[in-house]
Amino acid sequence: MPYEQHVSENDTATDDFANSIARPDRTTFEAHLARRRYGHFTLTEAIRPAWQLGIIPEAGYRHDSYKDPITGENLPAIVAAVSSERLFDTFLQLIESLGDACDVVLESSHEHKSHPKEWRREGIERILLESQLWNFEDLLLNDGCTSIAVLHSEEPFEVQLDEHKLLIAYGPAMHTFETILSEQGVRQKKNLRVISQGDHMHTSTSHHMTQFEDLVSQLHADV
Repeated sequence: MPYEQHVSENDTATDDFANSIARPDRTTFEAHLARRRYGHFTLTEAIRPAWQLGIIPEAGYRHDSYKDPITGENLPAIVAAVSSERLFDTFLQLIESLGDACDVVLESSHEHKSHPKEWRREGIERILLESQLWNFEDLLLNDGCTSIAVLHSEEPFEVQLDEHKLLIAYGPAMHTFETILSEQGVRQKKNLRVISQGDHMHTSTSHHMTQFEDLVSQLHADV
């Protein structure tokens, strides 16, 4: 399993991480944590690769599949890494394709790193949802303990912005999602490896934890 370090604002990810994966001196390691840009790709503040850079972050998407645990059906999926300056707009465009009403699932690992907790809101107007999400752009992009999934209210279509700030879309047809990604300059890369596939670190702050609670409240989401 990839090693994941959740870093709070009072924890610089030094001691615990040192015991799990060899790393350079503190100055070099902190410089690595501060690095966001890799070529033309920029990370959010939520996630960092391990300093050895087993996987170098890059933009792109690849096809995958998802097995529904209830029906056992395999659904086509897309996994996309989008540079931070385009990530939020791309996410909003993807959920726009889900129709006028949708369901929302919020997930937090702030206090449940091995067992994230979920909150759900069903039957919310998409326009209302988007207006709320704009107020929490910082949380959704820069908190490594927050993820959100938006689901079509009737059809098996879903878009996620996960803890690694990857976009994951599920559904019986992928062409709409592919068109949106292409318009955002995100190209298909068949052998794309994303940051979650290698050793990496998640970051969060107490401020983001409070923001998450506010988002749950404003969406009237329930456990």
